[in-house]
Amino acid sequence: MSEGQSPDQTSARRFFLSLIVIVTLAFLWLVTPFAGAILWAVIAAVLFDPLNMRLLRAMPGRRNGAALLSLLVIVTVVVVPAILLGAALLTEASAFFARIRSGQIDLGRLFIEAQRHLPAWARSGLADIGLGDVGGLRARLSQGLANSFQSVAGRILNIGQGTLGFFLALGVTLYLTFFLLRDGRELAARVERALPLMPERRMILVAKMVLVIRATIKGSIVVAILQGTVGGFTFWVLGLPGALLWGLAMGVFSLFPAIGTGLVWVPVALYLLATGAIWQGIGLFLCGFFIISTVDNIVRPLLVGRDARMPDYVVLITTLGGFELMGFNGFVVGPLIAGLFLAIWEISMDAQDAKRARLSDSSR
Repeated sequence: MSEGQSPDQTSARRFFLSLIVIVTLAFLWLVTPFAGAILWAVIAAVLFDPLNMRLLRAMPGRRNGAALLSLLVIVTVVVVPAILLGAALLTEASAFFARIRSGQIDLGRLFIEAQRHLPAWARSGLADIGLGDVGGLRARLSQGLANSFQSVAGRILNIGQGTLGFFLALGVTLYLTFFLLRDGRELAARVERALPLMPERRMILVAKMVLVIRATIKGSIVVAILQGTVGGFTFWVLGLPGALLWGLAMGVFSLFPAIGTGLVWVPVALYLLATGAIWQGIGLFLCGFFIISTVDNIVRPLLVGRDARMPDYVVLITTLGGFELMGFNGFVVGPLIAGLFLAIWEISMDAQDAKRARLSDSSR
């Protein structure tokens, strides 16, 4: 029992704290279906808050107008291009799978052609693992393609529901983004005051959180877009089919440090060299090594700065873990949690260092 409090006051306090926990958990459970929409609304509000503040300075007192203009910018430069890209990607993917299904692209023949250009020891190794039998290989590929098309067909049956859910989530995201742009600073101040921390620690923690969000988006999403664009353009210039698909694949894999886009362009370059497309293979290798892979090293420090960067191994592990647990949202949530984890421990260590310094001074 706290000193100076009666049993009734203590019971009332415990009941109130329990009620806070229960209601908070119930609220989180209620908004869970739109967790992704809320996450991207917060991210959009944090990223476009500087633009909103500039507009607010240009039109003082008109918070609704500034937030609405900022939202229109978001729709114009982010939402519309993303929808158009998704539509183009769906069209190209459908055409690609149709060519495979009709036999215009024979994966078995392509594998056999590549196998003929391999040295004897490599062909022997493939035979040892069961990839030397042409007939068996074709049957395996056919079965795999059949299963893939069956899965795709099942997804197509649910496309109406998926489209409705997508636009519902998009509507919630944009609706929430408007209010976060308009009232976000006041809400952030309330959340900051509610944190049971000393004022200086609250300020450091909130500043770190904003810094990590911006660093994650600028250092990961923007770089992924650039690397995917450069990679897709390289494939298109070299006359390779499915440039948009390959570009998207490189953009996704670029979110993983250390391994990155090399998981896409290295095997393709080796395949081109093995099948006799020497100039295309060399061109892809040179572009991949000197251009695609260096975008990260050049652009990320310019966008993020050195102070906001986390170790690559931390980003890799947390990105993989986030993707495994939360899908696409995990690409952002994983590094964000890691950044907050490091920030909290940094604050704790700074506090311990300050405490030691005070004790050392008092003992002198």
